[in-house]
Amino acid sequence: MKALFISYNQATTERVEAMLDEVGIRGYTLFPLTHGRGSYTGEPHRANHTWPAMNSTIIAMVEDDKVEPAMAALREIDKDTQLQGLRAFVWNIEQEM
Repeated sequence: MKALFISYNQATTERVEAMLDEVGIRGYTLFPLTHGRGSYTGEPHRANHTWPAMNSTIIAMVEDDKVEPAMAALREIDKDTQLQGLRAFVWNIEQEM
């Protein structure tokens, strides 16, 4: 099992959720409002008057074989929407219950 962490501009919510369905990732936890700033470029997303963009974050525990298809699809979304901002990370899960 892996933990898939995805943080993205809320403008791309439908694409991210569609990707989860296409790859077969059903269960996830959604943090509907997260703030952040890109690692290298991009404006902060703070949900305020100065920086009005808003992020959401999803974390999903997924089977190993679903990680690469999900990451490939996320790379495509990011490529199409570079100015929106999208970051994804994968961690190993040591135990599950």
